[in-house]
Amino acid sequence: MGKSKGINNAEFEVGSEVKIADRAFLEAFLEAGQYHNELEPEQLAFAGKIAKVKAVDFFTGGDEIYTLQGIPGVWHEECLSAA
Repeated sequence: MGKSKGINNAEFEVGSEVKIADRAFLEAFLEAGQYHNELEPEQLAFAGKIAKVKAVDFFTGGDEIYTLQGIPGVWHEECLSAA
């Protein structure tokens, strides 16, 4: 949460391109189950894909949750990087 911009400041702006983490990372993230809006197993199929940020929401404590264009589900900041 807040990798470089701090709590409640989006790491990735709406419209910016992001890359979803690799499958091994997503599997570990899914198993850890420690964040709001957990990944769904179906989301693993999108590992390594690039997409544009459609929306960003914040949870108490600063968790950033992203919706991506053309990619189902919601994505935690930790599962994304700049493309």
